Amino acid sequence: MTDDTTPHSYRLAALDQDFILGDSMRGVRFLLEYAKPEEELRRWRIRSTLVVFGSARVRADGPGRQPFLYEQARAFGRLASQRGGALDVAEGGYRDNVIATGGGPGIMEAANRGAYEVAAPSIGFNISLPHEQVPNPYTTPQLTFRFHYFAMRKMHLAMRANALVVFPGGFGTLDELFEILNLQITGKAPAVTVVLFDEAYWRSVVNFQVLIDEGMVSAAEVASLRFADTAEDIWTQLVEGGLKLPAR
Repeated sequence: MTDDTTPHSYRLAALDQDFILGDSMRGVRFLLEYAKPEEELRRWRIRSTLVVFGSARVRADGPGRQPFLYEQARAFGRLASQRGGALDVAEGGYRDNVIATGGGPGIMEAANRGAYEVAAPSIGFNISLPHEQVPNPYTTPQLTFRFHYFAMRKMHLAMRANALVVFPGGFGTLDELFEILNLQITGKAPAVTVVLFDEAYWRSVVNFQVLIDEGMVSAAEVASLRFADTAEDIWTQLVEGGLKLPAR
């Protein structure tokens, strides 16, 4: 038996927080942040997800277009859960196209809320931040995860994604969007349909034509992006883009 007075060297390694949280164990902590969510997702038989990105600052009662954006993300969470296979255990006993978000407020909350309202499971991949991000109340508790490393969180967001839906957002949303696009363009991740919600917003924030004209990206790479302006439009774009739907 050991206690706080036990010499550091004699503590069991797996129970020694000073050791586990030290610099030399950073690789082990990466592994743990991969393995723990992976185990729970497999237990829930979740084979694929629909990832929704967007601003954490959008509020249902916020100014300007914020209520519209929130409601459309919420509506998408509902209809995607009903039509995509999150409610059903498909052939082989798997769930498909389960809504997955960063687990925080704003657009993330709205998408999780839509799934919650039709009794579908949904995932929240939360991140520990200096100003603590509290999980929104609509993610499935057993599928609400907490990460220290952004890199491992992003990996889990990407690795089961059948499609990516991106609502208006700021630096974080841009970072997540372009990371997924870069992984696809470089062949490090399989191509999935990417739908940008609110075409006017995205074309004003990112001048895609300048990127093409300057030779920084190809016209074909930009042409792979799809746009939508309602929740129903998002679903149409996903289906037309070849979204994998479970066999009925």
